Amino acid sequence: MIDSSAPSDRYRQGMATRRAVLGDKHVDRAESNTTEFDQPFQELITEAAWGHVWSRPALTKRERSIVTIALLAALGQDEEVAMHVRATANTGATREDIREALLHVAIYAGVPAANHAIKIAKQVFCEMDAARQGE
Repeated sequence: MIDSSAPSDRYRQGMATRRAVLGDKHVDRAESNTTEFDQPFQELITEAAWGHVWSRPALTKRERSIVTIALLAALGQDEEVAMHVRATANTGATREDIREALLHVAIYAGVPAANHAIKIAKQVFCEMDAARQGE
C-alpha cells in the first residue's frame, strides 16, 4: 500500500530548492503559518514552482532570480519582488543584475512598474546592508 501522505520526490526537491533560494528562516516561517486551508497551495508551489521550474538545470539560480524579479516587477507583485530581491543573497544575482532587469521592465512593461520595483529594491538593499552591518 502506498502512503499518499508521504512527500513526493518533486516536493522534496522543491523544498530543498526553496530553502536554498529563500533561506531556512523564510521557509520555516511560511511553513509554520500554513493552515489546512492553504496546505494544498503550499504543496502546489513547492512541487511546481520550486521542484519543477526552479530545480531545472538549464538556467542557474542567478538567472532564474533575475527573470523572476523582472516578471514580478512587470506584474506589480510588490511583496514577491521584495522577497526575491532578498533571495539574491542566496542566488548570486547582483545589484547590477537587478538594475539591468528593471531597465528591461521599464521598456517592455512600463516605466511606472520599473520605477516602483526600483523603489522596493532600494529599500530591501538598505535593509540588507543594515542587517549586515549589525552582524
